[in-house]
Amino acid sequence: MKKKLMLIYKKLLNNYGEQGWWPIINNYTCEYNKSFKHDKKTTKQKFEICIGAILTQNTAWKNVEKSLINLKSANIFSPNKILSTPDSKLTSLIRPAGYYNVKTRKLKEISKFFLEHKDDFENESLSREELLKVWGVGKESADYIMLYALNKPFFIVDAYTIRIFSRMGFFDEKRKYDFVQDFFQKNLPKDYKIYNEYHALIVEHAKRHCRKKPLCNGCILRKDCRYYFKNDKELKRKKLKKI
Repeated sequence: MKKKLMLIYKKLLNNYGEQGWWPIINNYTCEYNKSFKHDKKTTKQKFEICIGAILTQNTAWKNVEKSLINLKSANIFSPNKILSTPDSKLTSLIRPAGYYNVKTRKLKEISKFFLEHKDDFENESLSREELLKVWGVGKESADYIMLYALNKPFFIVDAYTIRIFSRMGFFDEKRKYDFVQDFFQKNLPKDYKIYNEYHALIVEHAKRHCRKKPLCNGCILRKDCRYYFKNDKELKRKKLKKI
């Protein structure tokens, strides 16, 4: 199992290259620093990751980008400024990310938490348990922050991860977050750089091929995918019936 997971990782990496996550947005554009994962994050960057972790809940990253750029353009990109901004204004700025009313409250909650634990963020001594106590921060959001802001080895489980690896037959698609996270963490080297890159590559592969309605042609993982072989056999059977 360990060899299989690392082989998939290497295939994705060789095909797509380093993704450079977390996508810190430079100069109000959507250009990312590919060496970001190797750099020590500034306090400002760590806060940006916290904001991104909230905004990316239940939406695509392209919508998060629009909201982040709106916040930066309005010069509302620090914990104090977010807390002092009226809800109505904050809501209008993050509208592209969806669920903007509840996310406005979540942004203010994470901003308060960031100020209260600023030293822990700077020293990278914050625990996952503390993050999970923040209203609006679930396991996935907490792990985004732990991995990308604090360089802690917590494997992120999202819908893309479950979709790809359940289709490949590693586990059932109904498995819960903790089970899937434990599966990866037991079978991968405990290295935050690998977790960082692996998750980013999973997202890229899901966007290009392993969609809700998959595009299997050209998929570099299809030879090892149960879903592909099952559907390929079904298509061949239907063609034979027509003949």
